[in-house]
Amino acid sequence: MHRVPANDPDSRAELDHLFSVTYEELRRLASSVRRSDPRASITPTALVNEAWLKLAGSPEIAHTSPMHFKRIAARAMRQVLIEAARRRQAGKRGADELHVTFDDAVNAVATDAEGLLALDDALTRLAAQAPRQAQLVESRFFGGLSVPETAALLDVSESTVLREWRLARAWLARELAVDA
Repeated sequence: MHRVPANDPDSRAELDHLFSVTYEELRRLASSVRRSDPRASITPTALVNEAWLKLAGSPEIAHTSPMHFKRIAARAMRQVLIEAARRRQAGKRGADELHVTFDDAVNAVATDAEGLLALDDALTRLAAQAPRQAQLVESRFFGGLSVPETAALLDVSESTVLREWRLARAWLARELAVDA
């Protein structure tokens, strides 16, 4: 992909158009990340807006496919959630925690800010050993992508996604249990 200057008005317009076209989809993805936990401190709208602020500095992503854009947005949402968890943990040491659900639209384990940071660390270690599994978890958990969407994004079969999803969850569960 060629680098487009950040001040290129055409690229900025393309990025703005891409965002407006995908905004509701991004909200759906953000909603799946924080499910309906009333204790959650970041709303889907805030998550999408914060992710957008991260993406807005890179107008060259307007030239990517919609699936690749979702992957980039998932990574931006992950970064926003991790930054929020770090701020919350540093500022309040556990009070008013950030809660995220890892269920099978991702797998029924609620986690606070400390747990989210542990998940991020474990996911970074997984990426060093099994990059595709880490991308899969990031896409499904932080991006809220379905199995078919994840399969299309990673260019693998749905059965491969399901198999690697099980492996990645088991690996992460073990890593998080060891860290606890």
